[in-house]
Amino acid sequence: MIEILILSFVQGITEFLPISSSSHLILISEFLDFKNKNLSIDVSLHIGSFIAVLFYFYKDILNFFDNKILLFKILISSIPLMIIGFFLVETGLIEKIRNLKVIAWTTIIFGILLFICDKFKLEKNIEKNFTIKSAIFIGFFQILSLIPGVSRSGIAITAARLLNFKRVDAAKISFLISIPILGAVSLFGLKNLILSESFYFAASNLIAIFFSFLTSLITIKYFLIYIRKFNLNIFVYYRILLGLGLITIAYL
Repeated sequence: MIEILILSFVQGITEFLPISSSSHLILISEFLDFKNKNLSIDVSLHIGSFIAVLFYFYKDILNFFDNKILLFKILISSIPLMIIGFFLVETGLIEKIRNLKVIAWTTIIFGILLFICDKFKLEKNIEKNFTIKSAIFIGFFQILSLIPGVSRSGIAITAARLLNFKRVDAAKISFLISIPILGAVSLFGLKNLILSESFYFAASNLIAIFFSFLTSLITIKYFLIYIRKFNLNIFVYYRILLGLGLITIAYL
């Protein structure tokens, strides 16, 4: 029970902050030797985050019916990551880059990149400036998030800030793009669960979904409030300190 609550808490916070959810879940599972970290729980955690972003942005989602071009742009941004991600998972190549040294260096490098891009001008907004060209640019940039430690939300925000989008708009673009991605991850995971011989859905899955949903919802709300007033430096500092700590562990 405690393990599931910790994993739900970590998933809900790190999925939407620019600090990498996958690397945190990998590190926590390895260092704390969690026994409940399996495909079933992993899928449940992503379903919780998926429901949370749907719930928070339900007005924007309903607006897709009237603004189909925005829906098209969101889908364009999500497709490159889903295609390359599917290929890496199916071929097993993704496992070859999941190690402590990779996570340590990418945590620092992409934290510094976020710091640099966050200093750019605050001009563009999603309503007027989120073009098909910018959607494609952000979409291909997101492929880098398949490397553990990069952070999907972090690299999407970095790409949007590189294009001079305001912080809140950059975060909103990242969150909207996460909808089809989290949906695809959840469906893909459910498919693998159903095809496996050990498929089951217990109370622990419902607990993981609920607390991942709750934590994700709170994170989205207060992250958007925070970046209306402050820059992203606190997340950069966290990434650098975490990366330095991981380098120390990895090379000692």
